[in-house]
Amino acid sequence: MKTLSTPSYDLTRPAEWASGVIFASPHSGSHYPDWFLAGTRLPTEILRSSEDAFMDRMIAGAPAHGAATLTARIPRCIVDLNRALDEIDPQLVSGIPHHPLNQRTVAGLGVIPRVVSQGRAIHHRPIPRAEAERRLDTYWRPYHAALAGLIAEARARFGQAILIDMHSMPHDALSHLGGMRPDIVLGNRHGLSAAGRIIDAVASALETEGWRVRRNSPFSGAYIAQAYGRPAQNVHVVQVEIDRALYMDEARITPLPDFDAVRTRMDRVVARLARYGVAEGGSAMAAE
Repeated sequence: MKTLSTPSYDLTRPAEWASGVIFASPHSGSHYPDWFLAGTRLPTEILRSSEDAFMDRMIAGAPAHGAATLTARIPRCIVDLNRALDEIDPQLVSGIPHHPLNQRTVAGLGVIPRVVSQGRAIHHRPIPRAEAERRLDTYWRPYHAALAGLIAEARARFGQAILIDMHSMPHDALSHLGGMRPDIVLGNRHGLSAAGRIIDAVASALETEGWRVRRNSPFSGAYIAQAYGRPAQNVHVVQVEIDRALYMDEARITPLPDFDAVRTRMDRVVARLARYGVAEGGSAMAAE
């Protein structure tokens, strides 16, 4: 295995890439620079509420099983790597012309977030446009250059690229659902970001470990799924949202006592998916 670390991300390649599968975690970054902490009104424990905390640890075994991993180092509250470059919030970034905004940006959850959970403001005052551009150049563009490069390489080598985009969701995000609530929500944008056979494989691997799985509701896939998923070209993106209450204390942002047991179950899922499309003899088959 070989790891490349940058201020934006850690990229770990397996000794032998089995079949073009990539596990990514764009929201688990937890390296808070001093310059950012000096300019925020919130304590670190509140800032961390927006993290998909420990998701990078959940997929850390992927390279040993033959898949690449791309995990964020920069926290989501500094730059959200699962947003588009143009999702700029004019209430936060000064000097940005007012333009049509989507619901995420209006809510303060653009590519440079204005708030963390419960609408708590991150900054004392608006940030200059030059600072916004610096963050995007330092963190967003390198992450997406690495991701796009991995996808292109996988497709060239194996005839397919499969991105498993790992996230976590607050337990109360599903409080509106009646009956037995799912543990995990998978999203493939209703077939637009990944073929049915791919999301079926992900669901099967998770259900084999005893987790309840729901598809495309209430989360069908955000920017990364939309931007990179091209099933007709054998580039598939499945977004995975895991209930945080399964493995962490959401208030304290600490692993639960049985975290390692949950991670072991997830590692078996990762091992199964890492070799998707590998023939019985051990070589990867190009997708049809």
